[in-house]
Amino acid sequence: MEFSSLICKSLNRLFPLPVHPFNLQNQGVKTYAQWQFEKGEETIKFYLPKVGTEEMFKDKKVLDIGCGAAGKTLYYASMGAGKVWGVDVVAHYEKEAYELAKSKGLQDKFTFVLGDAANLPFEDGFFDTIIVNDAMEHVDKPLAVLRECYRVLKKGGRLYVNFPPYYHPFGAHLSDVIGFPWVHLFFGDKTLIKVYKDLAGSMPDGEKRINFRISRDENGKEYFSYINRMTIKRFNKILDETDYKTVYYHEAPLRDVLKPLAKIPLLKEAFVRMVVAILEK
Repeated sequence: MEFSSLICKSLNRLFPLPVHPFNLQNQGVKTYAQWQFEKGEETIKFYLPKVGTEEMFKDKKVLDIGCGAAGKTLYYASMGAGKVWGVDVVAHYEKEAYELAKSKGLQDKFTFVLGDAANLPFEDGFFDTIIVNDAMEHVDKPLAVLRECYRVLKKGGRLYVNFPPYYHPFGAHLSDVIGFPWVHLFFGDKTLIKVYKDLAGSMPDGEKRINFRISRDENGKEYFSYINRMTIKRFNKILDETDYKTVYYHEAPLRDVLKPLAKIPLLKEAFVRMVVAILEK
């Protein structure tokens, strides 16, 4: 493994790191919450060919699943939502979220909920709009999350889902320190865990990053607990087990020139940038 980790690190030096919010925060450029707020429009752009922002947000009760530091949630509030709730399992995001809410004058429209999206603390039919942006690939129980979202949606309410499939160039979600695209196709988890720990460990927040991404199973074996390896095929199989009506479905390619590859059943897993679905109760 030592040799493979050295090869991985050597190859990684050939590629620049993508812009990543963890690194921007370390550099004092902006907080994770601020970065999320600024990227808010990007989190909904894949839906806009089908729906407008007023239809999504105007005077509506909105739930953001996997909100992180809630910058994107607060962006939705700024788009005219009546009230927004952000749900996440990471406790330390709450303070940052409320600080941004106060700075934006949106504290009366926002609530952070620390909890599991598979067991939401809301009554049936509570929300008009639910957004699962870049979260479907992270949740432990994706089918349970989709069913729970269905429960808390109003009749006619909509769930907006988008996520990068696992075999996306950065689908391993290690791009805060590894810029080598499709690295998870070339190296196994043992090597990637070693490389990630080596590269992230020297950073000021290295221990937090490592604990955020890596856990141990019941046998003590380390694994990437931050992702569930959601593929296009798996998502569609899960979706078939729910009661949603599919209003819109799209698989956005990495680049327009790669559209033909993004339509081939096996290859598309590596050449689709984003899976996008609008689902209605």
